[in-house]
Amino acid sequence: MSWTVEERNVQFGEHETWVRISQPDNPRPAMSPVFVLHGGPGMAHNYMLPFEQLAADGRTVIHYDQLGCGNSTHLPEVDSSFWTPSLFVDEFFNLVEALGFDRYHLVGQSWGGMLTAEIAVRQPEGLRSLSILNSPASMELWREAAARLRSKLPAGMDEEMRLYEENGQTSAPEYLKCVDEFYRRHVCMTEPTPQVFLDSVAQMEAEPTVYHTMNGPNEFHVIGTLRSWSIIDRLPKINRPALVLAGEHDEATPETWQPYLDGIADVKSVVVEGASHCAHLEKPDIVLDAVGQFLAGNDA
Repeated sequence: MSWTVEERNVQFGEHETWVRISQPDNPRPAMSPVFVLHGGPGMAHNYMLPFEQLAADGRTVIHYDQLGCGNSTHLPEVDSSFWTPSLFVDEFFNLVEALGFDRYHLVGQSWGGMLTAEIAVRQPEGLRSLSILNSPASMELWREAAARLRSKLPAGMDEEMRLYEENGQTSAPEYLKCVDEFYRRHVCMTEPTPQVFLDSVAQMEAEPTVYHTMNGPNEFHVIGTLRSWSIIDRLPKINRPALVLAGEHDEATPETWQPYLDGIADVKSVVVEGASHCAHLEKPDIVLDAVGQFLAGNDA
């Protein structure tokens, strides 16, 4: 089945959220639309474009760039306190209202999965299911996992990185070589790196306000405003079916997402063998099939 793509801007207060809607040529009314939430924060939609293939089943697929990145409004001058999870929850609900959907699914990856959980604990009436992909339930668990994975890098790398971090030299070429090794093992194992991932990284590096403010300079040196984030205590509020998916070699290790399995009443998990953090780019058929079947089973 084929589909057409529409792009538009949605007003969000004084700002704009850019939206990309993949509409099947022959939609199936029983299938609820799915919103695809990207990671970062600040990594933009590009690397999540493989989920557009869900439109082949007859389902409307909505990608969007969260405020501060991609094609949405950039705000490099605002105070760091502006960038909060609640801001992005409000942006999402504003988007749903503007587009007029009364029922929908959520698929979020990495930070997008964290945001998906933040939305779901609000118990929105229109939510049919949530898929949390490659996401931790707290940043403390994320940092602990990163420390274990760093300790398994080639001899001396972890120690070398710590010296650069202590001196605030996280842009030094020697430090970035170590970062690349970590990413090659645990973030995206596909070589060459998919262009859609490079596109998301390029736009983030060109204007890194959101990523650097909320996360930090890279995936494992988390010194931003999200460093104390946790949703563990609020997970029992989620009252919709949830899918939790991760890669075998994911930087989101099992310890980081186990709380989702413990805290959500209706939940299932999938571990993708031979994949890491970007499992949907490394093993797209497996991930899209798992997500597609889960959505179809929860349209009612």
